[in-house]
Amino acid sequence: MQAVLFDMDGLLVDSERVWLEVESQVVAWLGGEWGEEHQKALVGGSLTLAADYMLRLTGADVPAEEVGRRMLDGMHERLSESVPLMPGAKELLVELKDAGVTAALVSSSHRRLIEPVLDAVGREFFALSVAGDEVARTKPDPEPYLTATARLGAEPGRCVVLEDSPNGVAAGEAAGCVTVAVPSVLPIPPAPGRTVAASLREVTLERLFSLVG
Repeated sequence: MQAVLFDMDGLLVDSERVWLEVESQVVAWLGGEWGEEHQKALVGGSLTLAADYMLRLTGADVPAEEVGRRMLDGMHERLSESVPLMPGAKELLVELKDAGVTAALVSSSHRRLIEPVLDAVGREFFALSVAGDEVARTKPDPEPYLTATARLGAEPGRCVVLEDSPNGVAAGEAAGCVTVAVPSVLPIPPAPGRTVAASLREVTLERLFSLVG
């Protein structure tokens, strides 16, 4: 195993509930209503897709860039105050670091939101990070994970991707990485070559090594 690649929202940090709060506020500003069914349509997607979805939902005559900016502002404010980690996340990062296993952060979130998370979690745990606004095609396209493995000089087939969303799992599998699904908002069914875990507490160093072979 050459590297473990972590998704951020819903996998490393418990931020999906924060996204729901921010999205609800932005849609209320647009004159509409927002619920969990709308959030589920966007889990693991890009900021651009979210802004376009909100504008279609509300019919508001507002530039998509302004909608995206308000979401980024709201999330940045909250993440700068508190970054709640998912159960088992810190323990796994410590285990990987102590064993000398390379870890990276690969997220659909913009760089502006990744920075406060790196500060809170600890930059020393990650060899690099790839943000959604640093690639041409975001998840479910494999580009984010292929970008990370290329920058690490690693073979995708010898890297493990940890993801919580169907879009993220699709990206990891399309990149040719060993993929572990840890579902948060949406269910992810088992599939050939795919491991599904209830939480990161079930993802140990020993188990990761066994998956890569």
